[in-house]
Amino acid sequence: MLAIQMQGIVKRFGSLLANDHVHFELAEGEIHALLGENGAGKTTLMRILYGLYRPDEGEIRVKGQSVVIRSPKDAIQAGIGMVTQHFTLVPTLTVAENVVLGGAGALLDPRRMQADVRAASQRYGIPVKPDALVRQLSVGEQQRVEILKALARNARVLILDEPTAVLVPQEVEVLFEALNRLRKEGLSVIFISHKLYEVMAVCDRITVLRDGRLVGTVEKSATNQTDLARMMVGRESFGVARQGERAQGEVLLRIENLSARGKKGLTALDNISLEVQAGEILGIAGVSGNGQSELSQVLEGMLKPSSGKVSVGGKDVTAASPGALAEAGVGRIPEDRHASVVAELSVAENLVLDQLEAFTRGGSLDRAAIRKNAEKLIGEYQIKAGPDDHTRTLSGGNMQKVLLARSLSRSPRVVIAAEPTRGLDVGATDYVRARLLEQRSRGAAVLLISEDLDEILALADRIAVIYEGRIMGVLGARDATVEQLGLMMSGTPLERLAETMEAGHA
Repeated sequence: MLAIQMQGIVKRFGSLLANDHVHFELAEGEIHALLGENGAGKTTLMRILYGLYRPDEGEIRVKGQSVVIRSPKDAIQAGIGMVTQHFTLVPTLTVAENVVLGGAGALLDPRRMQADVRAASQRYGIPVKPDALVRQLSVGEQQRVEILKALARNARVLILDEPTAVLVPQEVEVLFEALNRLRKEGLSVIFISHKLYEVMAVCDRITVLRDGRLVGTVEKSATNQTDLARMMVGRESFGVARQGERAQGEVLLRIENLSARGKKGLTALDNISLEVQAGEILGIAGVSGNGQSELSQVLEGMLKPSSGKVSVGGKDVTAASPGALAEAGVGRIPEDRHASVVAELSVAENLVLDQLEAFTRGGSLDRAAIRKNAEKLIGEYQIKAGPDDHTRTLSGGNMQKVLLARSLSRSPRVVIAAEPTRGLDVGATDYVRARLLEQRSRGAAVLLISEDLDEILALADRIAVIYEGRIMGVLGARDATVEQLGLMMSGTPLERLAETMEAGHA
């Protein structure tokens, strides 16, 4: 039996036709992938199903019955839950309070709430800390709370929009195990992802959208990644990776005995020392919440270290402001692209936010120069927007291109790239990775902080593994294996790696 039928769905935003008579069907007890590049209409279609948008045309059926979904409340009552890319949690509340928020048990005793959420966590195999404040959680931990929140409302249809974007391989495996267990119990899942190998690993059927239109629906057993890539964008292969060996270069970024405290007031970085050379990409691998965010924040001037030293090209920049770091030659690609732009400002204005002094004449902004700069960078970085467009209207990929253009157009000596491809489609991911490799080729020192281990292995020359704020060791990327990195990411220091692996194989 079909759990969901969406027939002839049309959605317009002004002159933009986001969904063009799209048909989509979800069977009970299946995991169904929804594929397509950014702007293909996937999220719009699912926002319609969840009641965040109203369709201009078309019909929705739930278990064969025609329904009108005017709001998320209607969707929840119909047994539909959604976990979006951008979390809807209240940061000042606990995990338990967030899970029950808006439900019938919202006024329960805190101990009862925590007990219920702990039980739900165990039932669904989604580990959370019921008494923790959401603002103290890592991005990956918050994602798990969002998933549990939907499941705890008795959703029989679960929409997951890029659910693995914040997870490392071990966490992805745990999620997939949970989804397969839930599927056996009759749960139906719509799985939006840009990672073709994940789709092939966990999904039963795949529907592909392109430019707002349905390209087709295929059984997993009847397709492969090459065919899916062709359906998505009309080309057969993806994948940008480091090529060739690199010569030893000058150390441009040096981190010495660096420590810092996180949101909880506890040590997030514990005596870290690293070096990144000219013409090198050093990857930082680790499970979400082990100090990666704090490391990037310190290096971006957003968090003051408690001890240690950071230098760029021999110049001490410890605790420097973002502006001072930019002047020292540091280009920043922050973890949260939405927090790194001003959504209501234009693309042109966002492109000069960190260098306004260079576009100021006589105490006033030189609007003509700002526009000329934007036109140049929009062309160079293939940003699909005009200079006067509000940045909030851009897709995730194009918003990331704005950040790349703003940071890299100044030819920085050091590039700090934190989760640079999180939530991007395969085409945009390739574009961003190619730009980072360009920085390597021209002699910049690139620190790549990514929870996507495949990305680290594809781009990095060396890989440092972080665990509970400490560096477990540094490996050459060509010699590293997923097994080695997985052990180090779970707390095994490099010097004990051989004996641990030998014991594991015994």
